[in-house]
Amino acid sequence: MIRSRKNAGVLTVLVLFALVLSGCRHTPDEQQVREAIAAVAQAAEAGAASEVSAPLSDDFDGNAGELDRRGLTNMVRLLALRGEHIGVTMGPVAIEHRGERMMATVTVTLTSGGKLLPDQLGLYQVESAWRKDDGKWRCYTASWKHTL
Repeated sequence: MIRSRKNAGVLTVLVLFALVLSGCRHTPDEQQVREAIAAVAQAAEAGAASEVSAPLSDDFDGNAGELDRRGLTNMVRLLALRGEHIGVTMGPVAIEHRGERMMATVTVTLTSGGKLLPDQLGLYQVESAWRKDDGKWRCYTASWKHTL
C-alpha cells in the first residue's frame, strides 16, 4: 500500500512536470516573424491601425524615411475613417537569418474596394528587417517597391 502511494505520487509529479514543460513550448523565432507579418496584413485589411503598428519598433523606418511607425498608423487610421477597404494578398514569406536579426521578403498584392488611388494598388516586393526587443520580434525597417 505504501509502495503504490509512492508510485502514484511519483507518477503525479511526472505528469505535472510534463504538463509544465509542454506549456513552456516556445514558438520558434522564424515562426513568430511569419505570424507577425500575417497579423499586420490582417490588421491592414480590417483597418485596425494599432494592430498594424503593434509589431513595429518605436524607431521603425519605412522606405528610407518615407514612412515611420506613427505615419503608417495614421495612414491606416485615415483609410479606415474614410471607409476604404484594402485587400492584402501575400505570397510565401522567405526568411533569412543574419546573426541575431532576420530579414523577411514577401510579395504583396494590394487591392481596394474604395477610392484609393490606382497608382498605389498592385504588386509590391517587400523586404523587412526584424530584431528582438524585450523578448518580442519587432520590425525595425522595411522597404518596398511597386513592381506592377
